[in-house]
Amino acid sequence: MTHPGSTSSTGADFLVLHALRCVGFTGLARVAAATGLSEPDVESELIDLAVAGHVSHTAGDFGGWGLTEAGRAADARRVADELDSAGTRASVVDAFERFLVLNPELLDLCTAWQLRPVDGMLTANDHTSPGYDARVLDRFVDFDRRAEVVCADLSRALPRFGRYRVRLANALARARAGELDYLTDSMESYHIVWFQLHEDLLATLDIPR
Repeated sequence: MTHPGSTSSTGADFLVLHALRCVGFTGLARVAAATGLSEPDVESELIDLAVAGHVSHTAGDFGGWGLTEAGRAADARRVADELDSAGTRASVVDAFERFLVLNPELLDLCTAWQLRPVDGMLTANDHTSPGYDARVLDRFVDFDRRAEVVCADLSRALPRFGRYRVRLANALARARAGELDYLTDSMESYHIVWFQLHEDLLATLDIPR
């Protein structure tokens, strides 16, 4: 647990604060998945961040945690400090440009996984054609090899980006093992993690969506 007034750009409190900025309003489990921290540790950090006025909690079945405006501003400052201290802006910009080259391909792959041609028309993929699914999965594997290089460069520039490589690899491994939701449908799917990486890059480089 860190002091609620901490301004360090590193540490668990920063990871939790920044995860909420990239994931959006959500519960403990998703913040834990994004950061790699345990749920009790995440909850401790969120309580401190709430005391500081940086996050708020909504109770109920559809409740969760979200950033306040003060929290969003605090995260932006800490991300800027992190990048300036590391001196790796050029490396992150280069990786982001290569990410943008890959991004349309990933979106096409997700569409191919969700829809397949039947009698000349696209229809919802009910995953009853093992051959079709295997071909799309092979394309995901090929894509992931190239994405891994971008993730590795990001991790060298800012170590916190290493968590995305772990999550992407896990999602792909689970999909290949038969948990098909882990490509596009699960909240920890390859597509969702890739989307969060995109959000993180935009936030890190202070680029409006």
